[in-house]
Amino acid sequence: MKLVDLVTGSDWIVWIVFVIFAVFSIILLSGHGSWFISGYNTASKEEKEKYDEKKLCRTMGIGMSIIAILALTMGLLENILPAFFVYIALGIILVDVVVIIILGNTLCRK
Repeated sequence: MKLVDLVTGSDWIVWIVFVIFAVFSIILLSGHGSWFISGYNTASKEEKEKYDEKKLCRTMGIGMSIIAILALTMGLLENILPAFFVYIALGIILVDVVVIIILGNTLCRK
């Protein structure tokens, strides 16, 4: 069973997810877009001063890039990938999110 066998709707959803994550990744990797980061954008000025904004943006951008690449892979290779790749993708996303949270709270502090 291939990944394409699980798809019941149109493929445009995967491509929209890819485009959204790719655009957010580019904005964050450039060091801008800290207003995209939940929690940081609502933090007080004193709390924001505890973090290196450029590092935080780049860390989040790399994490979002991984998800964008995963969506691109699933969109392009849906006729080749086995159906259980959905579980692998979910595992990769879960690990990615955990790593982003850990690095955001350790590496990105001043």
